[in-house]
Amino acid sequence: MEQATSTPADAPGRIGRPRATSRTDLERIGFELFASQGFDSTTVDDIASAAGIGRRTFFRYFGSKNDLVWGDFENQLAGLRELLDATASDVPVADALREAVVAFNRFDPEEVPWHRQRMQLILTVPTLQADATLRYNAWRAIVTEFVATRTGLPRSDLLPRLVGHASLSAAIAAYEYWLANDQQPLAPLIDATFRQLARGWESVIPLQG
Repeated sequence: MEQATSTPADAPGRIGRPRATSRTDLERIGFELFASQGFDSTTVDDIASAAGIGRRTFFRYFGSKNDLVWGDFENQLAGLRELLDATASDVPVADALREAVVAFNRFDPEEVPWHRQRMQLILTVPTLQADATLRYNAWRAIVTEFVATRTGLPRSDLLPRLVGHASLSAAIAAYEYWLANDQQPLAPLIDATFRQLARGWESVIPLQG
């Protein structure tokens, strides 16, 4: 719950900045404030004021400050489902997952710095972790459903569950490495983690008898 300030709901923003009128504008203003004063110290009122809008207008675009960080995640998840559904039935499951997740995580060069900041917040800010768990569950459920459909197994079976969890872990591992190594492009890292996941780890970490 955001702490209210004395700013009226429809008060104008600071002089000199045009009003923000889109989700993208609000996201970028929010990210600028998070970078300068920290996520927890930034309120919805701060973002609305910097954008030249009132609180009510902010909530027409986002249900909360957390939602701003995640952007249009629901539509993005629908895009991931479409990528998987569009895969030809003769493509092996591991290849289909890898190709879809890599495509899902490709961004135009000008969007990469913003996406990096978004993921830095999602993966490191403690107050976002509970929310992240729910969003990750939705992502994992799409993968689990895809594997269940392709294998003819129930979604509750061990294999679809395992692939769903492992795929999420592979994607997060790639993102963590990407955030720590800013010269590395994201898509090849995700491709590499999913290829290794498909091969297993015995070739790189021999199991001892």
